[in-house]
This record gives sequence, C-alpha cells and structure tokens, in this order.
Amino acid sequence: MLNRTLRDRYINPYTDFGFKILFGTEMNKELLISFVNSLFKGKEVITDLTYLNTEHLGTSEYDRRAVFDVYCENEKGEKILIEMQRGEQQFFKDRSLYYATFPIREQGEKGEWNYRLKAVYVIGILNFTFDHQDEGYFHHEVQLMDTQTKTVFYDKLTFIYLEMPKFNKTENELDGMFEKWLFVLRNLSRLMERPLALQDRIFNKLFETAEISKFTKEQYDAYEESLKVYRDWQNTIATAEHKGIEKGRILGKEEGLKQGKEEGLKQGQTEEKKKIAKALKDMGMSIEDISRATGMGLDEIRLL
Repeated sequence: MLNRTLRDRYINPYTDFGFKILFGTEMNKELLISFVNSLFKGKEVITDLTYLNTEHLGTSEYDRRAVFDVYCENEKGEKILIEMQRGEQQFFKDRSLYYATFPIREQGEKGEWNYRLKAVYVIGILNFTFDHQDEGYFHHEVQLMDTQTKTVFYDKLTFIYLEMPKFNKTENELDGMFEKWLFVLRNLSRLMERPLALQDRIFNKLFETAEISKFTKEQYDAYEESLKVYRDWQNTIATAEHKGIEKGRILGKEEGLKQGKEEGLKQGQTEEKKKIAKALKDMGMSIEDISRATGMGLDEIRLL
C-alpha cells in the first residue's frame, strides 16, 4: 500500500472517478447490471450489458455534442443511458430529453425502414431535489402518457430519476436490493465498516473496488483530483444559493426570495465553473472530462 493519509475508507461515488470505477468499467460490469436490475424490479431482467461510446455527435456538424457518464445496451439491443448529476442545473429536464434523442436517432436505418425502435432508458442519479412537494417521493419513473385516459401512450422511452437527498433510510430499514443500492450510493464515502445489511455477494465486489487503500498511485491521484472538482462544485452551489437567499431576504417578498436564489445560483455557478474548468484545462485534463465534471459545453471549454 502507498504511504498516504486516508480520510475516508471508501470512494465518493458522486465524483467522476468514483462513479466511473464502480459502473463504467468492463471488469465491474456486474455492479452495473445489479444496480440497473434493482431499478427495474423484475419488469426487465438484464443478463448482460455492452458498453457503448459515451461521446455522441449530432447528425450534422452544427449539432451539439453529448457526453454521457455511462452508455450501454442490453442483450435485446435496448439502450441505457446513466447520468450522475452532482448539482442542480438550469433546464435539467430539457437536458435529459435532449440526451435521449441520441440513442433514438442512432437507430435510424438507411433505405427502407419501418421506424421500429428499441427501448431507451435514461437514468438520472441526482444529488439534488427537483420536486419539493413530497419529501418521501424520490423515485420518479416517467413515460409518455395520454392525459385523458392517464395510461401510458409509449412505453419505449423511460426516464428514471432518483432524488438521492430524499433517501434517508437507515441500515435496519432497508428492504430489497433497490434500497440497498440507494443506501450504498448515499452513504458509501461515509462508511468505515461494511454494514451487516450489505452482505450480498455483489457487494463483496463493490466494497473491494471502492476501498481507497487498494488504489495504485495513479488511481489515487486521479481520485483526489476528481474529489477536489466535486468539492469545488458543491461549494460553488452552496455559495450561490446563500447569496441568492440573502438577496431575496432583502427584497422581503416570496417572489424576491425565489428570484434572488435563481439569479445568485446562476451567476455563481457560471463564474465558478469557468474558473474550475480553466484550471483543469491548464492541468491537461481532456475537454470531455472537464465537461462531465463541470456540466459546461465542450465549445465553452475550448474558448477558455
């Protein structure tokens, strides 16, 4: 083991490095399969997944580029796109819909084609909340619906969102593999011992993979850099929200509070993200990795 001072025993899965090492590598594919199957709860059972290129270009040179965290397909050719969202972003739902268009459009065939599509699943693991109406409702499954009959109109496009801050079950309250996976994602970096509730075989692999002391020097350095970016991002959001709330308090109205928070968050995020992206770019990090870490567009980063 390398000589280093360990603050945590296990990695933070909300970092780019942590998420990729757990779910984005061929040798840990069984972790991804178990997690996705726990989401489907028997409605779909995946036996194998194939990793696909996470970087996609539009149909023309003028289209924006999409960079996914994990992109794969199951044995039936159905596409699964997984995004770890570390902080709230403007137009988040629009972004999810935009990303879904890439695995849909790439199924198009030249010549005669009957337009039959394979299913597409977009899974968002959110380190924030976008629905404040029900604090106990954290697992959203969204499909196209007929507004009159309230029935599913099209079942081949599914958006699954997990609002992780709302999941607060303790180890003793966990029921089933789905809740065990959420507990791991929510608490992994805070654990110093493996919980008794997580003795399933699949978690042997997870805790072995996530143990920082077993990293090579290169892996440890990469993780530390990824952790720094994550902490800077979280601090930027917290600072912007605080400034926005203060501005709203001065205005003294509920409308002012909402407006101040939104303006402060937007301005703070933009400026801090640019600083972080510029620093990472100067350090030699790839534009694609910077985009994943900060949420900025590739063209924006190139101009820094």
